[in-house]
Amino acid sequence: MSFSSEAKAELVRSEPRKKCCALAECYGILLYCNTFTAREIRIITASAELAEALPRLFRRAFGISFDQLPPPDAEGKRSFAITARGKVEEIFRAFGMEATDTLALHINLGVLESDCCRASFVRGAFLAGGSITDPEKGYHLELATSHMSVSREMYSVLLELGFSPRSATRGRSFVTYFKQSEAIADFLTRIGASVAALELMAAKVEKDMRNEINRKVNCDTANADKTVAAAQQQLAAIRRIESEHGLDSLPEGLQQAALLRIANPEASLADLALLSNPAVTKSCLSHRLKKIVEMAPAGGKE
Repeated sequence: MSFSSEAKAELVRSEPRKKCCALAECYGILLYCNTFTAREIRIITASAELAEALPRLFRRAFGISFDQLPPPDAEGKRSFAITARGKVEEIFRAFGMEATDTLALHINLGVLESDCCRASFVRGAFLAGGSITDPEKGYHLELATSHMSVSREMYSVLLELGFSPRSATRGRSFVTYFKQSEAIADFLTRIGASVAALELMAAKVEKDMRNEINRKVNCDTANADKTVAAAQQQLAAIRRIESEHGLDSLPEGLQQAALLRIANPEASLADLALLSNPAVTKSCLSHRLKKIVEMAPAGGKE
């Protein structure tokens, strides 16, 4: 089961307690479902949990039943339909609309006066037209509808609930979406999917830890590579000086630095500084080795 399916299954397990919230949830489902017209209402879902809950939810909200139900043993996408004219008109009137007079669907905010009803409405929209990516792969939650006005008004509803979504058009769909993990977690919590929200944040923490470890490993590897490259350059310079002039030609401090580098070809500057006698700072030792490289006769690649 995908993360999106798990979140929807969690939402369906907790049905609205109040009739007004059941009505609001149905409103969200209808405005984000496949077909909501004066001639037909059709809801298609791949969620077995939502398919089981839809008949109960519509009886609670409207006191009506679907005219077409999927077979009891149906798998995959399941289709629910209401085609009886009287039922369709009754549903439209429940939201302050007349089926025959409605040219474009809008959100009647009068049906969503309280915060609980607004949250239930958004919950229904997510159940019917929402999706969320697996947090292991990325952060993206969206609500997609074929009604432009509904999408614009959903943006306002989400603002009233304290969210700052983004909007886009994708083909014939109008999309309201979130890209930030914290906003998605807050959204899921607000509509009742707190377990999914916790799983998302846990996945984010784990991913951030892995990224931090990878960054540290990469940084340590890069530093180690630089240390090796610098040591090789220093050893090459020391060998040229030794070959042409002898290490005795170097001042005492530089001679000691050269001998330390020969004896410890892979050591870091900090380690070499600790091995010096008398002790010197890392900066002092770095200066001495740079001086040796500068003094070395020009030569080919070692």
